[in-house]
This record gives sequence, C-alpha cells and structure tokens, in this order.
Amino acid sequence: MRRLLINLCIVLGLAGFSSCGYNDMVNMEEAVAGQWSQVENVYQRRADLIPNLVKTVQASANYEKSTLEAVINARAQATSIKIDANNLTEENIAKFQAAQDQLSSSLSAFIRLLAVSEAYPQLQANSNFRDLMAELSGTENRITVERKRFNEAVQEYNAYIRRFPNNMTASMFGFEKKGYFTARPGSDTPPPVDMKF
Repeated sequence: MRRLLINLCIVLGLAGFSSCGYNDMVNMEEAVAGQWSQVENVYQRRADLIPNLVKTVQASANYEKSTLEAVINARAQATSIKIDANNLTEENIAKFQAAQDQLSSSLSAFIRLLAVSEAYPQLQANSNFRDLMAELSGTENRITVERKRFNEAVQEYNAYIRRFPNNMTASMFGFEKKGYFTARPGSDTPPPVDMKF
C-alpha cells in the first residue's frame, strides 16, 4: 500500500510539473536559442561578403585606404565576439551589438565614399561590385528581420517566465530573463540633410 501511494505521488508530481509550464519554458528557451543562431548566421553572411567586396574594390579603384582598413578592423572585431545561446544577457547582447554597429558604421562610410565619388567609374561598372552591393543590401535587410524575430521570441519567453505560477517554476529551475536587441543610441534623431551641391 505504501509503495502504491509513493508511485501515485510520483505520477501526480510529474503531471503537476508538466502543467506548471516547465516543458513550455524549455521549448521557448530553445526557440530563443534557435533564433539567436539565425541572427548569428545573417551577421556571419555579412562578414563573409566583406572580404570579396574589399578585393573587388582593391582591384578596381584607387581606394581610400584608411576607410578600407577601418572596415577590415571592424569586421575582425565583430567576428571575434561570440555569445553562447545560454548566456544571452542584456550586457552580452549589448557587447555583440556594439561590435556589429561599429562594423555597420565603417561599412556605411566606405560604401558612401564609393557611391558618391565619381573617381571610381570602373568600379561602378564592375558587375562583381554591383552584385556584392546587392547582396550586402539584402543581407542588411535579413539582419533586421532576424533581429526582430529574435526579439519576438525573447519577449514571448520573458513574459512567460514572469507570469504566475510560471515564475515559481522558472525560479526553481534557473530559467532567466534573456536580453533584447535595442536601437542604436541616437537612432531616434534623424541625420542632418546637407542640401549643398
């Protein structure tokens, strides 16, 4: 009789855990990790395009060397920062985002220099350059989409582990809040428009 009572308690305990949200938390945490992998994937795609862009520019133009070096250095910094999906804290995501933002800034300055300069007619006519620029633009769009999807997965997970009684289960089993991607500081201020021609 005692053994039957113990087995019944175990079965009821397991049933209780399945209804306390533990399995849902595991599934949501895995969804966040999967989405983080997608974010890393599109950032890696961008990093992989940069050496081809650099080679194409070097072969076709008398380029601005310091701007090109800034892009190369920013790429090295951005690709050196890796975050484990189990450690997606706000601080770690901010470090990752800062390195990626630096690369974005350097790359934008480099592309603006090439786009507005009339000194590179053979580069503008180079089909490899045009193809790389189109791929880079598409990759930037993918980055935006994947960051949005990541933030949505994090929001769903964070909200779930904070709700009662899920918050008790989350606390018991170490489910912690995940960090978000945020807008770049100053991105809410429109850039000044220079109308001089």
